[in-house]
Amino acid sequence: MDEHPPRTPTTADGRLGRAADHPGMRDPRYLARRRWFAQLARGHRVGDPAPRVEYRPGEHAVWRAVRRALEDAHRAHACREVLSAREAVRFPADRLPQHAEVGAQLRRLTGFDFTLAGGVVANERFLGSMARGYFHAVQFVRHPAVPMYTPEPDLIHDVFGHGIHLAAPVFAAVYRLIGEAAARLRTGHALQIVSDLYWYTLEYGVVEDGGATKAYGAALLSSYGELGRFRAADVRELDVPAVLATPYDIAGYQPVLFRARSLAHVADTLAAFLGGLDDDTALAARPPAAP
Repeated sequence: MDEHPPRTPTTADGRLGRAADHPGMRDPRYLARRRWFAQLARGHRVGDPAPRVEYRPGEHAVWRAVRRALEDAHRAHACREVLSAREAVRFPADRLPQHAEVGAQLRRLTGFDFTLAGGVVANERFLGSMARGYFHAVQFVRHPAVPMYTPEPDLIHDVFGHGIHLAAPVFAAVYRLIGEAAARLRTGHALQIVSDLYWYTLEYGVVEDGGATKAYGAALLSSYGELGRFRAADVRELDVPAVLATPYDIAGYQPVLFRARSLAHVADTLAAFLGGLDDDTALAARPPAAP
């Protein structure tokens, strides 16, 4: 992935440190490996096959550790649609999957596929590609020193968050809805509005499920730490004007989350707003900040 800026790591006692202090931001050998992955993605055209990667033993070990932790965390904290989607898609237990392996399953289930990203992707390309059934995913893996946290979304995030989503038609429909809205917009202001809605739903959304608040957002699903504490956030009812008035906290765990009554409520809320969104109405939906 992706288009979002780094989040801040958690120390062993639960306190948040600076993203710049994370080993993945300071280890020269890891950074060289990260640059190698970015080079693989340079010039990649949406929909072209991703190159096969020979992952290292330590990278596979990170996958195994995080996978085990997330399995238990999902059972405790994820909504029923996420758990059902997990059953529909099979990821290898002992090694990192290749993009082609994940994409083949997603195409069969919902028509979506992974397309390669080296890191940050501009909103126009990232969001707009969803209308064509492509989700930008990276190939690099988080630093092994802190396997339960990454300061930037990695392959584990993309697989255990978005890969699970895109195995289920109910989620894939929302990705397409967001992509179709983004594809007809031209201004950065309007695209950022779509990106903000994406952030608070498909990345950090929670939903009422069986009388409890459960996680469905990909950033929650791929973070063991955030799954364990998201209910401590200020959980508000899903409302587009409120979402657009709430800035991201990119320095740590999200202090505000928005809860939908159901995934159908998410889809209906986004469809009602995005259906009337264009470059002009975006100015009224959220006036640009004064210079």
